[in-house]
Amino acid sequence: MQEHSSKVRPADLKPHRSLFERLTALISPEPENREELLEVLHDAQERNLIDADALAMIEGVFQVSDLSARDVMVPRSQMDVVDISKPIAEWMPEVLETAHSRFPAVDGDRDQVVGILLAKDLLRYYAEDSFDVRKMLRPVVYIPESKRLNILLRDFRANRNHMAMVVDEYGAVAGLITIEDVLEQIVGDIEDEYDFDEEEDNVIALENQGNGKRWRVKGLTEIEQFNEVIGTDFEDADADTIGGFITNHLQRVPHKGDEFAIGQLYFEVLRADARQVQIVLVEKRSANYTMEE
Repeated sequence: MQEHSSKVRPADLKPHRSLFERLTALISPEPENREELLEVLHDAQERNLIDADALAMIEGVFQVSDLSARDVMVPRSQMDVVDISKPIAEWMPEVLETAHSRFPAVDGDRDQVVGILLAKDLLRYYAEDSFDVRKMLRPVVYIPESKRLNILLRDFRANRNHMAMVVDEYGAVAGLITIEDVLEQIVGDIEDEYDFDEEEDNVIALENQGNGKRWRVKGLTEIEQFNEVIGTDFEDADADTIGGFITNHLQRVPHKGDEFAIGQLYFEVLRADARQVQIVLVEKRSANYTMEE
């Protein structure tokens, strides 16, 4: 009986290489830390091996492990809440106007969060004669300001939660954070039909640290608004936003951690991806202050 032997082609023996292995094969030596790896990825993007969106998401994944809840939470003063100590008719218009899917339910005070109210549960208010909003509340999840976003995202997925209340070291409510807030650090802003530009959130004054005034500024803030709030007179015929102004000034897309001065202002890039600067810390320091101090 004749034996049939199958020939094995060399290509069949070649192991499948991951994208990371293919990328690192382009350089020598292989990256030994995150900074070197990001340099490899930026080089790959410049060679059109990966596109800017993919690079931005990879950077976002790294960034999530560096950020904590306090960095992306909605501050306590800006939270949209429902006060169940008041009649439903009083706060229902706000629920309809903001159109959120869930709200922290407070009992007379923003520090007294007694549950999470899902907007869809309010449909029963119109269908049932006896509606008790307290029975509709879901449990509250509390997290510290220092909780890392990568751990929080894992907890959100494991517990199927979408919102958590952020508390400070004294146990007081500092703000809230949602799973969308965390995911936006990876994929960029997630806009829906109810999102709109809230200019008052573009430039937020921070507590001073002795050297001068400080602000946290979104990269998409228009230069005109930036000038008005901070008292500058920046102009750029090729840019409408402060992020574009900074990019043109540096002649490159800023990286997270970049520090530089423009005029009398000192900038630190808090968030950025391969496409644009997202958030910067701006400080107007005293006249006798220098970058070397």
